[in-house]
Amino acid sequence: MIANTATSYGSLARALHWLTALLILSALGLGLYAGNLPSGSDAEVARLASVFSLHKTIGVAAFFTALVRIVWALVQPRPAPLHPERRAETLAAEVVHWALYGAMLVMPLSGWVYHSAVAGFAPILWPFGQALPLVPLSEAVAGAAKAVHHTSALVLYAAIGLHVLGALKHALIDRDATLARMTRGVAGGIATRHGSLAAPVLALMVWAAVIGFGVFAPAGKPPGAAPAPVASATEAGWTVTEGTLGIALKQMGAEVSGSFTGWTAEIDYDEATRTGAVTVSIPVTGLTLGSVTPQALGPEFFDAETHPTAVFSAQIADEGAGLVATGTLDLRGMTVPATLPFTLGIEGDTATMAGSTTLDRRDFGMGASYGDETTVGFTVQVDVALTAVRAP
Repeated sequence: MIANTATSYGSLARALHWLTALLILSALGLGLYAGNLPSGSDAEVARLASVFSLHKTIGVAAFFTALVRIVWALVQPRPAPLHPERRAETLAAEVVHWALYGAMLVMPLSGWVYHSAVAGFAPILWPFGQALPLVPLSEAVAGAAKAVHHTSALVLYAAIGLHVLGALKHALIDRDATLARMTRGVAGGIATRHGSLAAPVLALMVWAAVIGFGVFAPAGKPPGAAPAPVASATEAGWTVTEGTLGIALKQMGAEVSGSFTGWTAEIDYDEATRTGAVTVSIPVTGLTLGSVTPQALGPEFFDAETHPTAVFSAQIADEGAGLVATGTLDLRGMTVPATLPFTLGIEGDTATMAGSTTLDRRDFGMGASYGDETTVGFTVQVDVALTAVRAP
């Protein structure tokens, strides 16, 4: 029988119970395993990313499975408790049950929110995108979600432990049909009206405390977080007052984005001839690339310790289709030709500029051990936008 009765669980409820348990325990195991993996070498980082991707993917699957399970439980009759006379024990079991329901939703959802709010590695292995609607890239949101995720894990561990201990008590001490009801659909108990609001209210109080802790407690920055990118100004024909310098690349098929801080630009531009020159100096250590920032700055990629500064030097000209800065990018000890098409608008003494280009990491000897694009893509998208004022 698919549906529940007043004394037994139907086949669908039992299937959802065990499938949810399998997914939750698998996600927990992978998360604990990944948390103890080394990340010193590039091969270890790739392995860590693969395990975390699997952890996240199973977690999302567990969330949707648990959601279906809970909805089904709410529209079905609840089998009567086998020992209604044990009121304290029955109430405790129901509180644990509701706390477990909450954990099965809050823990994976908070992890998904964290994944959406911080640019990082280890994509979710599914075709519907990585981010959640209405979740911005935000340190505050990421910090709160991370705190809720970790705290809800403690609630989940406790709820699972108590749930298992209760099942063992019923099987080994009481020797009743509790476990058989969930494994074989055996009927048990007397069909009576049961249940109260006390258990869900108590469980709701627990979850209000957990979520409140995450939202209101001081949260640390997510790995690799850095201040918002700001361009410093130098005296030249034009002085930069604000700007952003961002990069984006593919890791395991998912986009990872980041930005540089502390860069400076010397710009000389003649409006009449639409020509000029630009030199941009970029502190490589100003890069933030989500949770993979340490690996990106390491010897395999930017090698920031050996090559702390990148320099883009170019001449500006109007090539008919628009303005283009054509020159070289000195990065990681290598000088490579580079062009940056851009748009420019000037009103009075204020100019706004936006441009983008693509680079190939292999041209700079980056990621030599990643010979294909399975883990890290070859192309890197570079986006720049700035506002400058005419120097006096």
